[in-house]
Amino acid sequence: MSAETPAAEGQFTRRRSQFRAWRGARPFWAGLFVALGGIPIAYFPYANLQIGHLTLAMATTAGAGSLIIGVLLVVLGVSLWFQKHVRVFAGVAAILLALVSIPVSNLGGFLIGFLLALIGGAMAVSWVPGEPPQAEPPLDGRGTGAAPEGVVPGTAVPGTHTPGTPASDAAVPQPRDGGDGGSPTQAFAPLGANDLSGTSPANGANGRHSAG
Repeated sequence: MSAETPAAEGQFTRRRSQFRAWRGARPFWAGLFVALGGIPIAYFPYANLQIGHLTLAMATTAGAGSLIIGVLLVVLGVSLWFQKHVRVFAGVAAILLALVSIPVSNLGGFLIGFLLALIGGAMAVSWVPGEPPQAEPPLDGRGTGAAPEGVVPGTAVPGTHTPGTPASDAAVPQPRDGGDGGSPTQAFAPLGANDLSGTSPANGANGRHSAG
């Protein structure tokens, strides 16, 4: 008995998920309200109300019309479940039948069927199928912790310093070739390498170069 219980619960969950998916793909509640609205409209003209020893017949001269209106509302409600492409026509027809039932069928089934059919018809007209969810495109590494594009993971990025490592291990920008005088690239050249004035303390001379 206990071995069959998980299987039964799993089947019930699967059936419930299938029903929810089927219900979400069509105007289910609109069809339900329209079908329920047709029942009191068709029933009350043929029903008898018992009050003590007094029997009150609620039949009207248009009893056949009430039956037709009620049956049509039930058919329209079922059509909304299985033929969702006729939802606009079925919704408008349900609203018109609900209005006609007021003078024909005891004020639309004592306003119960009238209100149910009116609300269901309005829901059927306004219902539209939902769009399937679309997959979002990737964010090119942003927010995922990946390395920037074009950088090999594990290598140091110029101009950055990783906490916990010596500052000398960080990459130092190198001068670019072809730089002319006064360009910022000469700031990385050793002191005195391009000094032509002869006043560099590296050669120990002041003034002009000595001859010979």
